Amino acid sequence: MSTVTTNETRPLRQPRAPKPPGIRQTMSDLHIWAGLLVGWILYAMFLTGTVSYFKDEISSWMRPELPHVSQREDVAVVAQRVADRVPGLAPGTTQFSYELPDSRNGVIDAFWRSPEGGRRGFGSATLDPATGEALAKSRETRGGDFFYRFHFQLHYLPIAWGRWIAGLCAMFMLVAIVSGIITHKKIFADFFTFRWGKGQRSWLDGHAALSVFGLPFHLMITYSGLVTLMFMYMPWGENVAYQTAAERRAASAELSSFVSAEKPAGQPAPLASVADMVRQAQARWGEDRIGRVQLNNPGDAAARVMIVRNEAGRTSASPVFMTFDGTTGTLIEVKDRVGGAAETRGVLYALHLGRFSDTVTRWLYFMVSLAGTAMVGSGLVLWVVKRRQKLAPGARPHLGLRLVERLNVPAIAGLSLAMTSMLWANRLLPVDMAGRATWEVDVMFIVWALTLVWALVRPVRRAWIELLWASAAALALLPVLNLVTTDRGLPSAIARGDWTFAGLDFALLGLAALHAALAMRVARHKPRVKAAAARQPTRAAPPAGDTPARITP
Repeated sequence: MSTVTTNETRPLRQPRAPKPPGIRQTMSDLHIWAGLLVGWILYAMFLTGTVSYFKDEISSWMRPELPHVSQREDVAVVAQRVADRVPGLAPGTTQFSYELPDSRNGVIDAFWRSPEGGRRGFGSATLDPATGEALAKSRETRGGDFFYRFHFQLHYLPIAWGRWIAGLCAMFMLVAIVSGIITHKKIFADFFTFRWGKGQRSWLDGHAALSVFGLPFHLMITYSGLVTLMFMYMPWGENVAYQTAAERRAASAELSSFVSAEKPAGQPAPLASVADMVRQAQARWGEDRIGRVQLNNPGDAAARVMIVRNEAGRTSASPVFMTFDGTTGTLIEVKDRVGGAAETRGVLYALHLGRFSDTVTRWLYFMVSLAGTAMVGSGLVLWVVKRRQKLAPGARPHLGLRLVERLNVPAIAGLSLAMTSMLWANRLLPVDMAGRATWEVDVMFIVWALTLVWALVRPVRRAWIELLWASAAALALLPVLNLVTTDRGLPSAIARGDWTFAGLDFALLGLAALHAALAMRVARHKPRVKAAAARQPTRAAPPAGDTPARITP
């Protein structure tokens, strides 16, 4: 005996409502789009910021005419020597400031305020520590300072616009980091897992490993970067807290070691011994802790001398200085502490710049920051690889995928070649060329634009390989060009102990090897295409009355 059941006695089951996406899926989408929308600018900011940890060394390499100082004199003697030359260097100046030489910079960079000093009433010169006199004119260049300023101001844009764009990208980066942590619940376990040659899986493993490797650093460097320009991005708190001009001046004094000159007395008076003032500062801070000397109203009865401590060995960029009466040498004030808010800002600022670090710590900064650069670049490539593998054989990728795929090439491989071309221009452009520093930068952007054109006209894979090999060759040949065009090539630099030039040449060769390895890896890569799942024919539901009977025993 059996029972016949039809749809007349059993109602159709209602379709189940789609399950809303969970928090991890939502964070995954946020992570992808936050990184993709500003990824190309972030990559450029990270890479130029990374090399900026050696901006002083790059600046010295780009001015080979400046002498190599193997042994430094007592900075007190050097400070006095420069102070004695001030009347001849900047007559009538009301403010003269000069950075004392250290292990990273063997010359003195001075600047002063003067109505005849040029743009906005300022003048500058590079001085020889041995004489205090201006050095013979070296080639005009922006040196490593260009990369430092590009990474938070960009270029060819008004400064405010560049900083706003950099801040917006940093905020997107912070969102991408936090959402990435939430998305990858096994992120630390994945750090120890790398599956080579597995296509998308390999890119994802590499991206996760690079992210976890420097995760605390990436969080710190992104957040502290926003803090360095917090008064520009969020001025409302400052406006409420400091409403009068006096309050604003007091707040500015908490953050800066530059003290405005008071009104001159109009009575000539010689400066007291600057060397003695420097020695007092050395007794308080240490012999190698003197960074800058500032002379306000030199030669006047109202003269003041500020001895400013450098940032070496001090994880805070808050101002620390001693103020002396310029005519008597009497100590007037010691500024060695600020309020809690200013000190917090100073610590974050110092952590971001890394100027407190010794050579080993600076290299650690460089390596972890380079891993962060690779993290951003691998994320951009992963987006393309992931969607490429989902395409059916012969299917044409959509416009967005093709656009990202093409732009990744100049944004990553092209930027390396462009930055290297700036160093080539530094050696090849005539030394006395008008507007030389501007042309060095222009060459970089011209080459960068040409890499974009190359990526648009060549097959994507070939463009990657060709630009990576071009970068490797340009980097590897730079030490040869330096050897041919200057007397500070690698062999002579090693023989004289000139580790600024030798170290940079070795770094260029190491980066050349890295780009060559990437080029060979791309050349060997064979992309895997994931076949699309066969579509099942969709059957229309039969009318209720035609539903086949189900027999139940």
